[in-house]
Amino acid sequence: MTRSAAPVQTIDLDCADEGLALEMTRWLTHLRAERRLSPKTLEAYARDLRQCLAFLCEHWGRRVSLKAFAALEASDVRAFMAMRRADDIGGRSLMRALAGLRSFGRFLEREGKGKVGALSAIRAPKIGKSLPKPIQMAAAKRFADADERAGEDRDPWIWARDAAVMALLYGSGLRISEALGLKHRDVPKPGEGDVIVVTGKGNKTRMVPVLQNVLALIADYTAMCPHPLPPAGPIFVGARGAQLSPRIIQLTMERLRGALGLPDSATPHALRHSFATHLLSRGGDLRAIQELLGHASLSTTQIYTGIDSERLLEVYRTAHPRR
Repeated sequence: MTRSAAPVQTIDLDCADEGLALEMTRWLTHLRAERRLSPKTLEAYARDLRQCLAFLCEHWGRRVSLKAFAALEASDVRAFMAMRRADDIGGRSLMRALAGLRSFGRFLEREGKGKVGALSAIRAPKIGKSLPKPIQMAAAKRFADADERAGEDRDPWIWARDAAVMALLYGSGLRISEALGLKHRDVPKPGEGDVIVVTGKGNKTRMVPVLQNVLALIADYTAMCPHPLPPAGPIFVGARGAQLSPRIIQLTMERLRGALGLPDSATPHALRHSFATHLLSRGGDLRAIQELLGHASLSTTQIYTGIDSERLLEVYRTAHPRR
């Protein structure tokens, strides 16, 4: 194994003997020089391993030797993880700690210093789904206002395009990939229809209502667009006429949320989340929202819209025929 030419300074640990401290130093040097991990990741891995060694030192009543660490048992690792969880450490931090310990264990094995089999026997902690916070109704509407970008040095048709896309995300609850995947022929003109057919995950299609004012914004954009928009081609195109990249809309929202004083959580996906949340807050039916979002499972919609158990019980109590 190739080592960095930089001199290695052994990390001094009160809870570990010299041999284990030296191997920890060499492991961090390997991660920095050969794996090129970021300084923050290295710092977190080192901190997690120090915390584990400090725990084991107290748990076993003695300093941790290289031989003792290699003989680590699954129950020891579980006890450490339980201690960390008792300190109110979240699932992501626990997962990172376990990943760091496993990395160190693999390093020791490659170096011929022993096999820490207990680390691979531990299941990674579950992490709750992280969802964007809904954007307030007034702010969500302003994302679809082309006048919000009047000071930018961009062609007006681009303002109109971005406003139409964001109005569609919020007005119909589409994923950004679904909106940008629409063909010109998929979108009716104002007054000629109020439904679009979108292709979602798993190549499944569904019918989604679309507001007339959203169709008007799309019509304004198509009238201004300098590029040809054939019926079978994408309705939303970039500056050179190719299909619009999601990154362009993401960057647009980054600029706008700064102007509107909104947090980093205001993303294109947050507009879809806001669509569902605002419908629900106004008495929308959970099953109907499930269909609109294209979720195969109602439980997915429940998590996605942030519904709590009390809300479900309220729906049950008011809607059950034998109430």
